[in-house]
Amino acid sequence: MAQTLRERLESDLKEALRAGDTTARDTIRFTLAALKNAEIDKGGPLNPTEEIALLQREAKRRAESIEQFRAGKRQDLVEREEAQLAVLRRYLPAPLSEEELSKIIADTFAETGARGAKDMGKVMPLVMERVAGRADGRRVSALVRDALSQAS
Repeated sequence: MAQTLRERLESDLKEALRAGDTTARDTIRFTLAALKNAEIDKGGPLNPTEEIALLQREAKRRAESIEQFRAGKRQDLVEREEAQLAVLRRYLPAPLSEEELSKIIADTFAETGARGAKDMGKVMPLVMERVAGRADGRRVSALVRDALSQAS
């Protein structure tokens, strides 16, 4: 049977403690705490989709911090956040390639009959559901917008 995210995190935390990997240790502890808080808020265990969404929020938070620290010329903090982001990416599904994403968008267009910018609201929810956390929303939105402008 496949390990749950929590089991995998706890196993990796033990490994990080044994190896003395403070970055992995701290990142995994923060992630486990966020997971526990989300479960408390929900009143029960998270499903795999919710777990991926939580990991994506944590990764996005790190990416935003990296931008802010770069703007503030704090290279030490940039490096710390990048290392934590690398740890989080181990648990996220592999991102979709440009070709895979374009195919999903094209299939959704064919299915919905989308023809122009007015169909953005009809197409985006379906595409986001199909990419299931494997592509950034901004990237998807830009590609859908481009495809819609070419379709009209």
